[in-house]
Amino acid sequence: MSEIDILSFGETMAMFVAEQTGDLAQVAQFHKRIAGADSNVAIGLSRLGFNVAWLSRVGNDSLGRFVVDTLTQEGLDCRHVAVDPAHPTGFQFKSREEAGDDPQVEYFRKGSAASQLSIAAISPALLQARHLHATGIPPALSEATRELSVELMTQMRKAGRSVSFDPNLRPSLWSNPQTMIREINALAGLADWVLPGLGEGRLLTGFDDPADIAAFYLDQGAEAVAIKLGPDGAYYRTHMDQGFVAAVRVDNVVDTVGAGDGFAVGMISALLENLSFREAVQRGNWIGSRAVQSRGDMEGLPTRSELPSRSVA
Repeated sequence: MSEIDILSFGETMAMFVAEQTGDLAQVAQFHKRIAGADSNVAIGLSRLGFNVAWLSRVGNDSLGRFVVDTLTQEGLDCRHVAVDPAHPTGFQFKSREEAGDDPQVEYFRKGSAASQLSIAAISPALLQARHLHATGIPPALSEATRELSVELMTQMRKAGRSVSFDPNLRPSLWSNPQTMIREINALAGLADWVLPGLGEGRLLTGFDDPADIAAFYLDQGAEAVAIKLGPDGAYYRTHMDQGFVAAVRVDNVVDTVGAGDGFAVGMISALLENLSFREAVQRGNWIGSRAVQSRGDMEGLPTRSELPSRSVA
């Protein structure tokens, strides 16, 4: 049996978070953290006790060392993170907002080390993982990372492993919306569990109603679909069941970034523990609510001991 529970891959960037509110041009002090939807989910699953392997690439620079050190401290297996001597580690600046407003984010990732990831990075050991989590971000970085995404998802599902997919749309990284929609939907067709947000689902499928969006992906081959509805909770649909699950009330939203990643952590962890899909959505909603109450993309993700009993049973 493989020692790897979950394989995740993608780009982790260094992130400089403003210490003051206002335009980033006027901010003088920043706090250094890490950012990346794929690694947020990997960290969240590691905190819940899963053995998570992280496949990525960083530059031979101080930011790359910071990224790997931070991920290692979070319990990720970083033996499959390559150091690129020719391309830098990507980074971003993130504004500080009050009243739960979405922050301003500026990316500096074009030509980054992670965009050089390719199928050459796949080793037999990685393909022994129980589960693969993928998002729509790596395939947007380069043709090589797109090929990597397709190959990993194809190989893992062919081997009978479970595969989850969060579209995590980044339109600015794609050449045009049509290409993005075509490629993302093709990848979704390789997954068992598809986890879009409502806005993403509407753009990708052309349907407005969550039930129709879910049906679109079930018809493509997914076993189950969960659609994030923000403050309205989430809708789920399988071939046997469907329903809405109410959101967890949050009185003080601090930072909206990372809520969807928290939802994915809850869904994946619960399904790998053989909870029902409805119970998995409940856990996803709860962890998503935790994420928005902390400043930072993954700082609010809970440990196993912090899970409420109702999200575990």
